[in-house]
Amino acid sequence: MSESQVWDDVDAYVHEHLAPDDDVLTATLRDSDAAGLPPISVTAAQGKLLHLLASLQGARNILEIGTLGGYSTIWMARALPADGRLVTLEYSALHAEVAGRNIARAGLESLVDVRVGPALESLPRLADENPPPFDLVFIDADKGNNTRYLEWALRLTRAGGLIVVDNVVRGGKVADPDDTTEGVRGSRAALEMIGSHPRLTGTAIQTVGAKGYDGFALARVLA
Repeated sequence: MSESQVWDDVDAYVHEHLAPDDDVLTATLRDSDAAGLPPISVTAAQGKLLHLLASLQGARNILEIGTLGGYSTIWMARALPADGRLVTLEYSALHAEVAGRNIARAGLESLVDVRVGPALESLPRLADENPPPFDLVFIDADKGNNTRYLEWALRLTRAGGLIVVDNVVRGGKVADPDDTTEGVRGSRAALEMIGSHPRLTGTAIQTVGAKGYDGFALARVLA
């Protein structure tokens, strides 16, 4: 059996026993696929992790940068209290439309605010609204802008808040100084910013599974 098949089998086992899809989550992935969205949603195990992190944070306000079809959005929004709020930013109008339908089917439309357009345009408008500080930020968008998203997350997140940056290992390429592709450079810059910024402390976790070899960064806002 190949190494990647072992990863897939373990992911399937974790999915079945610890993070099973329900009808809503299954339909979210199905309809996202049917609409032609790229199959790059977080896995069920990763969605469950986001849910747990939101719960551990006691999150009332969550910011997501990169909605896709709303699969990760639903996992996180389910951890919110009845008066909580999740703002999710999506570049593609098509993706946002699909996500809106999926979120409505999950019964979460009163908690989730889907905003369409480039995140670097949406974020200043969001800041101008002077929203309550976010407890959790999930960054899963174009990797070349990771540090710019981190800067906005720092501005908008409370002390003690948690920032999660997805896809930072890039199949191990993040450690290859000769790889200068945009996604790798953006991931490397994000990790280096977390390591050097006086208001952040964090780490990165390598992952394997149904999405191959990658990883995510966790950063706590210190002040």
